[in-house]
Amino acid sequence: MKTPKASKIYQIKVTLKHSHPPIWRRIQVAGETTFHELYTILQRVMGWDDLHLHQFIIGDRTYGGDDEFGATPRTRDSGSLTLGEVVHREKSKFIYEYDFGDRWQHVLLVEKILPPEGAGRYPRCLAGRGACPPEDCGGIYGYYEKLEALRDPKHPEHDEIIDWMGQDFDPDAFDIEDINSKLKWLCEHRFGAGSR
Repeated sequence: MKTPKASKIYQIKVTLKHSHPPIWRRIQVAGETTFHELYTILQRVMGWDDLHLHQFIIGDRTYGGDDEFGATPRTRDSGSLTLGEVVHREKSKFIYEYDFGDRWQHVLLVEKILPPEGAGRYPRCLAGRGACPPEDCGGIYGYYEKLEALRDPKHPEHDEIIDWMGQDFDPDAFDIEDINSKLKWLCEHRFGAGSR
């Protein structure tokens, strides 16, 4: 089945809240992208391992997330709801939260709403900065504590952190080709044939 051509393209800057310097990605996705698909895209572009629950927070509504005790009354299923149905304006902001324990909050800023390019493939990553923190490291502040221990050979937890994060962990690493390769795989194997 051929995927229908996108009617609008959303250019979104995704920034990991409280990261300094900012850890961010600039992506383009079709307006027909469901929030469930957007969740899958964000996992790939940021570098998460898809191990935890998530939710989108738009205004006073939440979409797609459950807590450990079941869906909250404000939560709507994100399986078929699309980005274009909920977000209508450039400069709109909303939150993607991943892992309700570590509370990785990402601010999504709709920078532009564009017409699709002729042979453009969506989703795609245009730019970014910084490595994704490791899963289960205690949120953004726990991550910075672990980086401090990693950099300081005299830190009492230095060896333990090296064993966990690896000697070669680079907090500045960003590989756009690898991200776009993962997004291409999603288009071909998870979201149906071809691109939007």
